[in-house]
Amino acid sequence: MKAAWYRSNGLARDVLEVGDLPTPQPGPGEVRVKLHTSGVNPSDVKSRLKRPLIAERIVPHSDGGGVVDAVGDGVPASRLGERVWLWNAQWQRPMGTACEHVVLPAQQAVALPDQVDFDAAACLGIPALTAVQAIHLAGPLQGKTVLVTGAGNAVGHCVTQLAVLQGATVIGTAGAPARQQHARDAGALHVIDYQRESVAARVAGITQGRGVDVVIDMDFASTAALLPHKVLKPHGQVVCYGSNQAGEVAVDFRTLLFESIQLTFFLVYELTPTDRARAVQTLTGLLDADQLRLAVGQTFALDDIAAAHEAVEAGRVVGNVVIRL
Repeated sequence: MKAAWYRSNGLARDVLEVGDLPTPQPGPGEVRVKLHTSGVNPSDVKSRLKRPLIAERIVPHSDGGGVVDAVGDGVPASRLGERVWLWNAQWQRPMGTACEHVVLPAQQAVALPDQVDFDAAACLGIPALTAVQAIHLAGPLQGKTVLVTGAGNAVGHCVTQLAVLQGATVIGTAGAPARQQHARDAGALHVIDYQRESVAARVAGITQGRGVDVVIDMDFASTAALLPHKVLKPHGQVVCYGSNQAGEVAVDFRTLLFESIQLTFFLVYELTPTDRARAVQTLTGLLDADQLRLAVGQTFALDDIAAAHEAVEAGRVVGNVVIRL
């Protein structure tokens, strides 16, 4: 089968290779998926750059869409021919979705609604599931005001849609004008240009000094610095799924204590089985009801995987980056 891989950390054009690998066969409890698409996420870029390799060769990417074309022992033959989307294909495994076939546990291949195409399927495992879990942890949002950081990015675009669907008023942050418009298209009532405006001052003006009820956050390092400036109401909550600064992040304890602020963190790769099942069921319902728009910003061929990684790394594509196989 045709596949892409890397054998050391480094820049995309230095380490990514495209060639042929043996077509894998499913073992007990596994399915093999003939992939049509592979999603490229920021975490895939970070892994290629600096995550220690767990095998001699890493076929990258955790997300994708395709058709089940072989099943292992214990998996019903009725799954053959099923259209599916994938989650965690390359999490703690060397074989991801940047290839023509992937084998993985049957539960990690989820039935794809007929009306959802394979490009969109490659946007579900990380961006959409992260958004669904964040909204769940934020609690009922009817009538609340929510600050969504990175509302013009892949996850934030989904978070914004789901918050609005619950009846929240969304204030989004975004940088480039195209990302600001992307956030508005998702339903953000107010969009703050965090590169040119004071986020704290704008939030204060929009909320008449009260602050927001919830922050759903992609960059805790930046958001932590905002908390002493009362962007969040007393007894408010921060739900965070990432940070642009690795390691230690300074947080003002007095603000957290005296404002009774709740901090909630999660990693979409490590959801509990209960949370994963609930999130997948919720996402399936949203897709069936056509209540979530998945934006594909640019597609690439597998031969151009280095360019796809560079596009994600540079942040120049609004919407998800997808490789078609």
